Amino acid sequence: MLVRFTKMHGLGNDFMVLDLVTQRVKVTPKLVKKLGDRNFGVGFDQLLIVEPPSEPDIDFRYRIFNQDGSEVENCGNGARCFAKFVRDKRLTGKSEVVVQTANGQMTLKIHPDKRVEVNMGAPILAPVDVPFQADQKATTYAIDVPLSQGDQQVELSAISMGNPHGVLIVDSTENAPVETLGPALEAHERFPAKANIGFMQVISRNEVNLRVFERGVGETIACGTGACAAVVAGKLRGVLDMPVTVHLPGGDLEIEWHGEGQPVIMTGPATTVYEGQIFV
Repeated sequence: MLVRFTKMHGLGNDFMVLDLVTQRVKVTPKLVKKLGDRNFGVGFDQLLIVEPPSEPDIDFRYRIFNQDGSEVENCGNGARCFAKFVRDKRLTGKSEVVVQTANGQMTLKIHPDKRVEVNMGAPILAPVDVPFQADQKATTYAIDVPLSQGDQQVELSAISMGNPHGVLIVDSTENAPVETLGPALEAHERFPAKANIGFMQVISRNEVNLRVFERGVGETIACGTGACAAVVAGKLRGVLDMPVTVHLPGGDLEIEWHGEGQPVIMTGPATTVYEGQIFV
C-alpha cells in the first residue's frame, strides 16, 4: 500500500506526519519502528498522526508515537508542526484549531508571521498525577540515582505537561551529564511511566539554555514540552520571570506561564522539509 507523508521539524525535532483524514493506514508499533528507522525507513524522532475528531467541538485528533513504537501523550514541537500541516494540506481554513490528544484538548494558533502558538494547558504538579513517587507535593525532590561510578543524589522538579518531566538546574548545559544522568533518571523507579529529563542553565530571569533527554528517544535537539516544564520549574523555584526565551540546541522557543492553574503558552516555528510516498 502506497502512503503519502510529510517530513517536518520544529527546531530540528523531526517528525513524519501522516494524514489519516483522507487516507487509511493501520498504525502498529511494528510499523512505527519500521518507518522510524533512519537507515531503512523515513526516520524521525516522532510520528504524528492526524485523525478525524470524535467530538463535534474538536477539529482533529492528534496522536504521537515515539521512534520505538510507544504512543505518548504530548509533543509541543509536534503540535506546532501539526497546526502548519493541517493548514498547508487545506484540511482546515482556520488560523486557530482545537485538537484532542491522549491527555486532553490543545488549542493551536497560527500567527501571521507563520510562528505557531500552542496553549499547552496548565502543568500538572501533584506527584501522583505526573506520575512521580513522593509523599507530598514539593517544588523540588531529592532523588538517588544509581550510576556505574556510584550513587549520586540530584535535586529535580517533577512536572507533567501531558507527559512526565524531571527538570534539573545545572551550571552549564554544555558540561551537563546528559548522557549518563539522562537515561538513569528517565527509567528511575520514582518515575513509574518513565520521564523526559531536562537540564536547564539559567542565564538571566528571562533566558535559559536547555538540553532534554526524551523518554523513548534519547537526547533530541529540541523538546517543546521539555521547554514548558523547564520554565514552570524555574518559575516555581523563583529564578525566572515571564516571558522566557528557551535556547535549545535546535533553536529558540518563547514560553510564558503565570502560576498554578494557568496555561503554559509556547510560541515557535514549524518547518516542512519534504513530501513523500512510501509502501507500507
